[in-house]
Amino acid sequence: MKHSFSKTIAVALASATLVFASCGKDDDTAATTNAGNAVSVADAQAAAIAAQFVDHTVAPTYMALAAKAEQLASELAALKANPDQNGFNQACSTFLAAREQWEKSEAFLFGAAGDFGVDPHIDSWPLDETAFANLMASPNMLASLNADDGDVVAGEQLGQALLGFHGIEYILFAGGQPKNVSDITADQWIYVVAVAGDLRNRCYQLEVGWLGDDAPAAHIAKLDDIELQYTVASSAVSYGENMKNAGNAGSTYRTKLAAVMAIVQGSIDIADEVGTSKINAAYSGDDVTYIESPYSYMSYADFINNIKSIENVYYGGVEGQRDNSKSLHSLLGSANAALDAKVEAAISNAIAKIEAAKAVGPFALNYTNAANGVAVEACAALSDALSEINEALRTL
Repeated sequence: MKHSFSKTIAVALASATLVFASCGKDDDTAATTNAGNAVSVADAQAAAIAAQFVDHTVAPTYMALAAKAEQLASELAALKANPDQNGFNQACSTFLAAREQWEKSEAFLFGAAGDFGVDPHIDSWPLDETAFANLMASPNMLASLNADDGDVVAGEQLGQALLGFHGIEYILFAGGQPKNVSDITADQWIYVVAVAGDLRNRCYQLEVGWLGDDAPAAHIAKLDDIELQYTVASSAVSYGENMKNAGNAGSTYRTKLAAVMAIVQGSIDIADEVGTSKINAAYSGDDVTYIESPYSYMSYADFINNIKSIENVYYGGVEGQRDNSKSLHSLLGSANAALDAKVEAAISNAIAKIEAAKAVGPFALNYTNAANGVAVEACAALSDALSEINEALRTL
């Protein structure tokens, strides 16, 4: 299949004078050009895909994530001072909205998310209930978390198994429903407000990391104040600039095609993770505690939003901001319609199979259901289909 695709795409791209760089395993060989031209058509198309990805997939996702995380931190801080059920229910809704944006970002866990360890910092599970009990029994640590810089204390002193979305979820939800606000203790309010502040800070780090000076000034100022890094390799360059500048001096991407291949690889990685880890770890019995979002019963929503993150990447933007002419879908469709159709079908099928498993009931209660095995297979097929893209690009 790989040889057949390579031959087909080479003919199709040659007819449009579209010449890609031949990339080795590390994707860092220099780009070739047509007969001495400074910029090939391939470079221009790859650059357009990369820019569309940065501006219309990554940027709106991280901006929405940062806004919802900020809203959640503010709502929880207000509830700590004056708890009420309506406000608590609203905070639970805000949490789920932030969670949706995070899961829709997981097709691009490279860049700022990877370099700064944001993913494990804000999205590790399961919560360590023993460590949580020890924390609740530590007046000194609770006093530190209750200080003005409690968000920084949380980020620096609490382990990953007490931080992020799932620490907050543990306080807000039980059995798939918002808790009664009266069940939240004073010490738990201290904890959840500090952890939500740290979550907000890390979401700012992702947003500012990719948007640079285009991010809200207050978010940049916050990161500077708490000394969280957000540029590429301690430079003055944002991750968005770095990708848009692929193939030029100063970028970590030696070629424009290498940037496109990194984008594809991010989607391959999350398709594989959803199937082999997020679903199969519990389904297979390898680790029945490895259940994402077990308190809110939103595991399937997480899985579906992960696949939708791939969909956004492939079609060139989040819904409402797509430009097909600057998408992987368009690039592949013009070169090999059969593989493009295979990828499209695999995306749709993965979502459909996860939806079918969801219909049975919450994953936390039904992880052994056979429908989950079908979903695992669908995710594997999607990962394989996406892998064919980069495999083919490497052979050109």
